[in-house]
Amino acid sequence: MKQEICDFQPNIILHKIILTLIVFIFTFSNISAQGKLQTGADQVSSYLPYLKSKKIACVVNQTSRIGNTHLVDTLVNSGVKVMKIFAPEHGFRGSSEAGAKIGDSIDSKSGLPIISLYGKKYKPSATDLLEINTIVFDIQDVGVRFYTYISTLHYIMQACVDNNIELIVLDRPNPNRHYVDGPVLDTAFKSFVGMHPVPIVYGLTIGEYALMINGEGWLSNNKKCKLKVIKLMNYDFKRSCDLPVKPSPNLPNQLSVLLYPSLCLFEGTDVSVGRGTDLPFQQIGAPWFTEKEYSFIPKAILGVSNTPPFMNKLCYGVDLSKTEIKDLVNSPKLDLKYIIDFYENSLLKDKFFNSFFDKLAGNNQLRKDIINHIPENEIREKWNDKLTEYHLTREKYTIYDKVSSRNTPNEWKKK
Repeated sequence: MKQEICDFQPNIILHKIILTLIVFIFTFSNISAQGKLQTGADQVSSYLPYLKSKKIACVVNQTSRIGNTHLVDTLVNSGVKVMKIFAPEHGFRGSSEAGAKIGDSIDSKSGLPIISLYGKKYKPSATDLLEINTIVFDIQDVGVRFYTYISTLHYIMQACVDNNIELIVLDRPNPNRHYVDGPVLDTAFKSFVGMHPVPIVYGLTIGEYALMINGEGWLSNNKKCKLKVIKLMNYDFKRSCDLPVKPSPNLPNQLSVLLYPSLCLFEGTDVSVGRGTDLPFQQIGAPWFTEKEYSFIPKAILGVSNTPPFMNKLCYGVDLSKTEIKDLVNSPKLDLKYIIDFYENSLLKDKFFNSFFDKLAGNNQLRKDIINHIPENEIREKWNDKLTEYHLTREKYTIYDKVSSRNTPNEWKKK
């Protein structure tokens, strides 16, 4: 099955009036600012005419915006037949805490049914997809293996294969695309927080990742999804970027997004990452590290962290909220020093790790190495062979490293 990276060629005469209005309202400000990053969603004229003849479903959340307008509202107001919404972890509006199971509902604004893909199921059923011939996927990712939006992408692609539906991915920048690091997942530890043999930080946009899922045969029976990716324009892929909408409740700013790959490993330990505070993924601690001067108290925050670890207890640890963004961007790596330090200073080492850690790490070797006091540089050396193999795989799917980030007029053909 052919996959494409393209722009659809609009019928200028047929859609002249509506395209003029839509492009002016939703994309004029981006286009007029030469060199400004444009997401796939921003490029309305590239996909709207094609969608006018389709019955579509949208896989979206609070990040799926064109300026200040939600993608679903844009499509509905433009006359596109949006039949339903599929919602990932955290829900359609991004108002559910991590891990909270979400039920189906109705969007109060559009009246569209919302089908949860983080409740009773991860993949749309055949019944969910009756009458649908195109799915539009537009979600801001952060480029980290255990961030579950790429797992939702996998299941959406599988559903498209199973039901002969095409998928259009509106690409968005990866704030952690400027590097690749961490252990490559051992598929014996496959789970919803790690489905594919990629490192923790995999260095691809979500559109590129979709191409890799297809190209590497990771869908059932090595089948391929009918896939189109609407590329970013003017994308400086070598740098991190500050996201306009927080991608999930506990990643409120660029610093938390950049620290997340390293600090999320603590979610598999008896140490808090600051959930239930104003600085999630910017501080770490637990009640028993009393030798550390810094402290914080997690509180219940509805929809963000309803019952955070060590709720209402004084935690001692480390404040990372003053970390310089430029230092993380200029010297990017998966940093193990914090988790090694906290393990070495733990009074209850046999209870430090929980069963979730190996799923996050993608293997059991990292846990064993930390327990055995292996130095960080030696731990990292064990990743090298698999990382080298992954880099070769990754290179096959990078669409920004090898070509201009600006779309060319005849690059894609409409089916």
